[in-house]
Amino acid sequence: MNLNATLIGELIAFVVFVLFCMKFVWPPLSNAIEARQKKIADGLTASDRAEKDLALAQDKAKDQLKDAKAQAAEIIDQAKKREAKMLDEAVAKASAERDNILAQAKTEIEAERNRLREDLRKQVAALAVAGAEKILQRSIDEAAHADILEKLVQEL
Repeated sequence: MNLNATLIGELIAFVVFVLFCMKFVWPPLSNAIEARQKKIADGLTASDRAEKDLALAQDKAKDQLKDAKAQAAEIIDQAKKREAKMLDEAVAKASAERDNILAQAKTEIEAERNRLREDLRKQVAALAVAGAEKILQRSIDEAAHADILEKLVQEL
């Protein structure tokens, strides 16, 4: 066998193999590599976008938390004001009730005092009449001397 013929045959087979690979094998591999590179680039872009979205979401959550805390503080403040108002109203109502009860009690005491004075006047008048009877040793007719007794009661 001739070394040159073998070498030329191998060279032709190699050239045919390279042309075959360049025509049928290399384009699908190149397309697959480019698709993979594009997919990786898209994934990195999506990852960066997700990080930004996460940061925005965290900032938004912090802002909402601040707003919620401010609203809670405002609601608590309103509740305290409402509590103070209700307490003031209850104190005013209780004070009015107390004044009303005191006024009724004073009226009842005054009525009782007047009734007791009348009873005392009647008893004093009866004692005065009894004393006068004993002094005069005679009976005083109450009907006849009613005006004197009334005058005596008025003086006492």
